[in-house]
Amino acid sequence: MSKFFRTLLQRTYLALITIPFKLMPSLAYMAFTGQGSTAQLCRHIARQGIRRVLVVSDKPLVNLGIVARAVDVLTEEGVSCTIYDGTLPDPTFAMVDDGLALQAQYNCDAVLAIGGGSSIDCAKTIASAATNGRDATKLVGYFKVKKAPLPLFALPTTSGTGSEATIAAVISDHHSHEKFFIADAKMLPDAVALDADLLLGMPAPITAATGMDALTHAIETYISLWGTDSSDAHGYAAVKMIFEYLPRAYKDGNDAVAREQMSIAAYYAGMAINDAGVGNVHAIAHQLGRHYGTPHGLANALVMPEVLRFMAKTSQQPLAKLGRLIEVATSSDSDLQAAEKFIDAVADLNKRLGVPDQLDRLKEADIPEIAIAAVKECSGYPVPILMSRDDCQAILRTLLSSPEGAPVLAS
Repeated sequence: MSKFFRTLLQRTYLALITIPFKLMPSLAYMAFTGQGSTAQLCRHIARQGIRRVLVVSDKPLVNLGIVARAVDVLTEEGVSCTIYDGTLPDPTFAMVDDGLALQAQYNCDAVLAIGGGSSIDCAKTIASAATNGRDATKLVGYFKVKKAPLPLFALPTTSGTGSEATIAAVISDHHSHEKFFIADAKMLPDAVALDADLLLGMPAPITAATGMDALTHAIETYISLWGTDSSDAHGYAAVKMIFEYLPRAYKDGNDAVAREQMSIAAYYAGMAINDAGVGNVHAIAHQLGRHYGTPHGLANALVMPEVLRFMAKTSQQPLAKLGRLIEVATSSDSDLQAAEKFIDAVADLNKRLGVPDQLDRLKEADIPEIAIAAVKECSGYPVPILMSRDDCQAILRTLLSSPEGAPVLAS
């Protein structure tokens, strides 16, 4: 199929799918921020008359005592807690089923996610499936959550996915590792806490990966065909904050100011996704996660500079604005020059954060299959320019390990 007809089909599909998004009610939620916000969120949960909470998290956060910080407050407030700690990166429908079984066994009337995007996505899906037939696979797609989910709350422990602010979740098939999207305005958490105290001491590699994930969201929403005044404002602010505070958080894991600002930036970028969606970077990154288990934030970081270079001419105006925003470009630069300087700044930020530019597990023989899947996925995104298979393969080949043994990423 020619690029013209692919683009025509994409624009037609986007026009149709935009209709329910435009008809969505205004999204309303509550966010607690700053020191002590974990306790504020937990007291808010108790004030809603909730008495039995399913806490969705992972074993490391339980062992570190992070989950206990919330559970102790809830217990003091008379709320009983059942902990599901089986969430792993790239949560599966099997994990959702395990959480649903606990929810039913203990008759939990609300769900609290504590963790990164994986735990939050798992919790969103559990809360939604619990009131909609208990089969999460039937919720895949847009606007399939017919009945209101169980009351849902989120306590993010990373600054990257923005899942605490979005209307979507990503759940994988246990066998094929294919990722499936579930999106509905009803999946937005009722309230969240952005507590920087929970982020202190996060290892530098995780700080880098999650921070670059947030930057990807901010940039992709800012250049999206679906961009709105609201998403542009949130994406614009997030880009500025991430360039300023991510290097600080990476350098000093206990920089409380940087941690707090990064949590807000990730939240802003997540809010922007609700209006503007994601794009070509995610389309490729999802395939790297599926094929090789590459952590999502790292996959985004690896792919982003070359994808932006591919899109530089088409998206030169918004990218130029971002270049001038972070002061790597000036008003005397043309838009294309400013856009290219911004892309160079993204690549340089990767280097400063220790993110390599190669993926050692990527094999030449896998590239055609990965490209086919990525091109198919991006056709449903509001990207200003579609990748062809050749375009995608060229981007992927820049990630191949060099025979000379250049530094590579062990995913």
